[in-house]
Amino acid sequence: MTRKNILITGASSGLGEEMARQFAALGRNLALAARRTDRLETLRTELIKANPGIKVVVRALDVNDHDAVFKVFGEFKAELGTIDRVIVNAGLGKGQPLGTGFFEANKQTAVTNFVSALAQCEASMEIFREQNAGHLVVISSMSAMRGLGGNLSTYAATKAGVAALAEGIRADLLKSPINVSTIYPGYIRSEMNEKVKKTPLMVDTVPGVQSMVKAIEKESAEACTPAWPWTLMGFAMRNLPLSLVAKLS
Repeated sequence: MTRKNILITGASSGLGEEMARQFAALGRNLALAARRTDRLETLRTELIKANPGIKVVVRALDVNDHDAVFKVFGEFKAELGTIDRVIVNAGLGKGQPLGTGFFEANKQTAVTNFVSALAQCEASMEIFREQNAGHLVVISSMSAMRGLGGNLSTYAATKAGVAALAEGIRADLLKSPINVSTIYPGYIRSEMNEKVKKTPLMVDTVPGVQSMVKAIEKESAEACTPAWPWTLMGFAMRNLPLSLVAKLS
């Protein structure tokens, strides 16, 4: 099934921006949302120039403004007619070890990555249930496979949370025409991790996102991306002793 109209949050940079480029190259219409509208407008111009047959609409959206999530998603649907796929991608990578005085940073990560993802899933599902069709894609992380320490404690917990949320939605929809996919990216270079140097297994943005787009197009329930080596790594993370997994933090 071709999902013609695709909504992506967090589309002004990183993985969301590159997903927009790759889906545009496949001839899809795009609804792009992010806080930085100047970057969205620049991206829109680029995409239409490279792919003149598509439609690209953009809206300013801070996903932590939960009322705005529902409003903007509704506006996108009104403009495009249908929303065939929503990619819940907007997220935050802040975090510090618990108990070290950085509760506000950890709370901000928890709200953005889980509560605001919940709002996006709710808004998406209202549209999909009305249409009786659609594909919800939740971008989790390989860190969701296991509790991690250090700066990743809260981040990993939120990504595990959204993965469980997506599975719960999937359970509700097993006999419906609405599909739900959870994507677990490994180490893919993006704006969020641009300061991280010499990380083993890190892949560049374009090939990394190509693996994500391929998995999304398959509409599998779950996928680790890139599949190699992260499918194997996911199994190892779930089953190795915590003392070994903790070294990944």
